[in-house]
Amino acid sequence: MSGVSLYDRVGGDRFFDELTTRFYSAVADDPLLRPLYPDDDAELEASRRHLALFLAQFWGGPRVYAELRGHPRLRMRHSTFRIGPPERDAWLRHMRTAVQAAELDPIDAMQLLSYLTDAAEHLVNTAT
Repeated sequence: MSGVSLYDRVGGDRFFDELTTRFYSAVADDPLLRPLYPDDDAELEASRRHLALFLAQFWGGPRVYAELRGHPRLRMRHSTFRIGPPERDAWLRHMRTAVQAAELDPIDAMQLLSYLTDAAEHLVNTAT
């Protein structure tokens, strides 16, 4: 596995598209998280695509996200949303389920979930 990116090991763009599709399907039915996402279906799909592109780039894929959106600035981009421990936990629950459904190599799943957990924690901007 040395020298081969997680992006390549998991199947590239297809993996990240499928992962974010599973995740956004769960978010669409979550009463806590759904209000944080765009109401418009086209805008919701754009948000899903941005996440797929970001994750693909982060894990060694093409720099399409940076070309389209610039620096990720995750905390800044999420600063207008109230993200507390309940939102973080709900987001992580859906993301864990989406990752588990992919049936990845355990080490790849662990690396991906570790990053996603850290990122979710980083975005918390309120105590409640």
